[in-house]
Amino acid sequence: MQLEKNQVIPLKITGMTAEGSGVGRYISDGDERGLAVFVPFTAVGDLINCHIVKVNPTHAYGRVEEILEPSSNRIELEGDCSTFGRCGGCVWRHTSYEAELDYKWQRVADALKRIGGLDILPQPIVGADNPDAYRNKAQYPVIPGEHRLMIGFYAPRSHRVVEQHHCLLQPLLFGDIVDLISRWAKKAGVTAYDEATQKGLLRHIYIRQAEVTGEVMVGLVCTSGKVPQIDTLVELLKEKVAGLASVMVNINREKTNVILGVNEFVVWGKDYITDELCGLRFRLSMRSFYQVNRRQAEKLYTLAAEAAGLTGSETVFDLYCGTGSIGLTMAKKAGQVIGVEIIEQSVEDARRNAAENDIDNARFICSDAAKAAEMLKSEGVNPDIVVLDPPRKGCDAELINTIAEMSPKRVVYISCDPATLARDLKRFDELGYKTQSVVPVDMFPRTAHVETVCLLSKLNTEHHIEVDLELNELDLTSSESKATYEEIKDYVLKTTGLKVSSLYISQVKRKLGLEVGVCYNLPESDNARVPECPAEKETAITAALKHFEMI
Repeated sequence: MQLEKNQVIPLKITGMTAEGSGVGRYISDGDERGLAVFVPFTAVGDLINCHIVKVNPTHAYGRVEEILEPSSNRIELEGDCSTFGRCGGCVWRHTSYEAELDYKWQRVADALKRIGGLDILPQPIVGADNPDAYRNKAQYPVIPGEHRLMIGFYAPRSHRVVEQHHCLLQPLLFGDIVDLISRWAKKAGVTAYDEATQKGLLRHIYIRQAEVTGEVMVGLVCTSGKVPQIDTLVELLKEKVAGLASVMVNINREKTNVILGVNEFVVWGKDYITDELCGLRFRLSMRSFYQVNRRQAEKLYTLAAEAAGLTGSETVFDLYCGTGSIGLTMAKKAGQVIGVEIIEQSVEDARRNAAENDIDNARFICSDAAKAAEMLKSEGVNPDIVVLDPPRKGCDAELINTIAEMSPKRVVYISCDPATLARDLKRFDELGYKTQSVVPVDMFPRTAHVETVCLLSKLNTEHHIEVDLELNELDLTSSESKATYEEIKDYVLKTTGLKVSSLYISQVKRKLGLEVGVCYNLPESDNARVPECPAEKETAITAALKHFEMI
């Protein structure tokens, strides 16, 4: 029977998409593989009744009607976020954090293999010490409500605001500030901006907190600089907000989805706050780019510096440098750092940050990354290390070609999208730069995003002979001579329907005292958080090891 809209079907969730939706397959007559059905807020192992909401020729979309058998990864949500599933933020609150890390690690591994064609296993993912309350900046949209302002976050793929003041990804203080502003706005008669009529005053509430110094910035994004009873708001904030250092008004009169307008002014305090990252101090204005998860950013930057392998004499190109934070954290261990960024305000911030930290071996260029790299190449300035931190779309082929022509010893690639990362690593591979290590970092817990730090090294083509070997064969142990990792995976899948990773197999083998090859070594970094093998998968792997007479 063909699948139809509004049909309710039983569905077993067997996989996950990059966006965090579960995937099951509906088997119809004559279709052994089945039609893929994508269902948000499910977990691998869930058996559900699925309400079909849309059917396409190649796939369908559904929602959970009823959970018949929950996955072992599913957790109790009672007392958790009241708007989970309705706002456009979290996608993983219904699963354990360990399972989330496992999914994200697998997402990177799958992209490397399927898109990049690379035979490399990511190192254990670096998880967060606390997956909640990590965001140091929030921007709340404000719209007219029936009796008061509606303040919260946009629903997925829409401009419909879901009311929420106390997001669990943000400090409790942020919600308290929003509550205070909401009460003040009602008493002061402040109106909310209406996108349809383009009337009203308050468009967004902006809050930023410096984690180390404790300084707080509160901003109102308005259609006018004339805000009624703004002095009253300042006094309330001074009384209630510990660490308040800045109150700003940003003016945005444009019909646009861009949050900040081009002009702002100080209502009270100063126009910036100061935070510390990797031992350096950074001034943060309303417009400054700064990683919203400072603690994970320190881990990521440390990994990038370790990958760069600096000895004190190298020339480092930091392309897509933003406000210079990555390059500046490397500067004291390098000969010189040259940062490139296309946004002029960010370049000004980078230069100021260098000066305030007494770093005199870093300079910053305002230019497109590809054009700047070509310009530096024509000037004969050749890098020893290139650091890349591109936007989600990844690097242009032109830039990758230019980098390869400059022949740096190493490339450190920091990515926020596994798919474009894998594509670019394949391009580098074709130009003689081999991927040596891949470390996923969970910068944004409970969301679908995952960052990755990669080290690429240039092969010495004069002395290098490439031999096509399977990594598992190269690293064959006595126990693996009875069954390879792929054979164990196939056996588990056929007998239980479970998909297991090489990482899980190695964990079970270690627990049982079996020898494990070096390609599955334990993490070198104390900061690495390894996803633990779930009990049901451990049982399945153990049964496979017994089948192959390895235990």
